[in-house]
Amino acid sequence: MPELRSLVSKLRSKNAGPFWLTIDIFCGSDAAYAQVSQGLSTTRVAEIFDTDGQSIKRFDIPQLNVVKFSLPRPTVQGAIGDRDMHGASWAALLGDLEI
Repeated sequence: MPELRSLVSKLRSKNAGPFWLTIDIFCGSDAAYAQVSQGLSTTRVAEIFDTDGQSIKRFDIPQLNVVKFSLPRPTVQGAIGDRDMHGASWAALLGDLEI
């Protein structure tokens, strides 16, 4: 099974306000999009980020070959316990997933 990072053209995460993070998976082709969209469940993403699956918002955008997840930040942006103020390192946790 291939790793997610080898299937997609871009995998990024970013800050989506003080309470949310967004992870964008740009698949680059219809085939890669189909494989990622079907093979990556919201439940699996919730397990990786140790959050409740009900709080994750998932957006499948076939016209752009993009799968997007928005999830609550574990700590408020800028708080003492916030280890990634810009949210840029979260996508790396998904890159090793086998799809």
